[in-house]
Amino acid sequence: MNFPFYIARRYLFSKKSTHAINLISAVSVVGVATATMALVVTLSVFNGFHDLVASFFTSFDPQIKVMPVKGKTAPADDPVLVAIKNLPEVDVAMESVEDQALAIYRDRQSMVVIKGVEDSFDQLTHFGEILYPDAGKEVDLHAGNLEYGVPGIRLAQMLGIGAYWPGYLHIYAPEREGQLDMTDPESAFVADSVLSVGEVFNVSQSKYDRNYIVTSIAFARNLFGQQGMVSSLELRLKPGSNFDAVKKKMREIAGEKYKVLDRYEQQADTYKIMKIEKLIAYVFLTFILMVACFNIIGSLSMLIIDKKDDVITLRNLGASNKQISSIFMFEGRMIAAAGAVLGIILGLLLCWIQQTFGVVSLGRSSGAFVVDAYPVSVHFWDIILVFVTVIAVGWIAVWYPVRHLSKRLLGD
Repeated sequence: MNFPFYIARRYLFSKKSTHAINLISAVSVVGVATATMALVVTLSVFNGFHDLVASFFTSFDPQIKVMPVKGKTAPADDPVLVAIKNLPEVDVAMESVEDQALAIYRDRQSMVVIKGVEDSFDQLTHFGEILYPDAGKEVDLHAGNLEYGVPGIRLAQMLGIGAYWPGYLHIYAPEREGQLDMTDPESAFVADSVLSVGEVFNVSQSKYDRNYIVTSIAFARNLFGQQGMVSSLELRLKPGSNFDAVKKKMREIAGEKYKVLDRYEQQADTYKIMKIEKLIAYVFLTFILMVACFNIIGSLSMLIIDKKDDVITLRNLGASNKQISSIFMFEGRMIAAAGAVLGIILGLLLCWIQQTFGVVSLGRSSGAFVVDAYPVSVHFWDIILVFVTVIAVGWIAVWYPVRHLSKRLLGD
């Protein structure tokens, strides 16, 4: 058995001549445990929001999107796109045309993004699940010469149209060719209109709910003058496909001409911000953990003074100065380890309570938020990161003080 560790373990659990030393040791463990618990809970809440946002995007964004690197559109019959579309792992492939336009309904107007899609859009993204008021309803975006549109719920509120609107919602897009005639400004725009299907979609993300109108791809191509062109090729893979391998194969086919983006890469800005926020929270809580470790220094200082007689005895028995210093090193590290284990257990317990009962709510008004309580998601590697961080900070925190105190108080 390791001699310094054996003695340190006995010191940790034995009674000291001064009761305050036991109290300070307990406070040290509680301080480290509290900081550890805060790390576990905070990182799990960030994970919860991350997973919640990802679930929203799943209902609108495709599993994989292929977009041109240069320009807004590319030919739909480009051999590269055809080759990607015909890969055996592809289950659903859909062409899409997307661009900005002006929407006007009666006396209200707003800049919007028109997203023209094929009939396979609902199979691609489960679009029907985010429809309101009839979730799961199948909608037709065109019938004969009639074109229909499904706006985001917040855009519908801004235009004052609700889920159903009588008459036409007029859409205007700039002419792609020719020069502007100042005497007739309206000639510089292509005008068209869509009817209501009695539904709006609700992704619970402002980017979509406030700006997007989903229409047929034929309507979008006519509006923007993009016949035979696509803004993106949107794909869903067959169940059981190796996602990373297929994405790599698509990127090899696309070369430098097209971008192949998964859902997270399509929303890179949003997820980057969330990762930065999580990192900042982790850094600040680590600083708090360092402050909590100062209690360990106080506990060790008093323990070294209390055990002066024991140190003399150990020296007479042949213990080296290095071994004696290691005893107090192990003492501090065991306090840090005990706090880490206790803090992780408490943190996991709090996360389970929040997941099960939703104790901490987001607001008093029911339905005011997407979820009623703070979402929590515990990730295994975050727990490992927290444990390693606490152990590392605790061990570093006790190294210099023990060396310094050993030299000053014990004559090492």
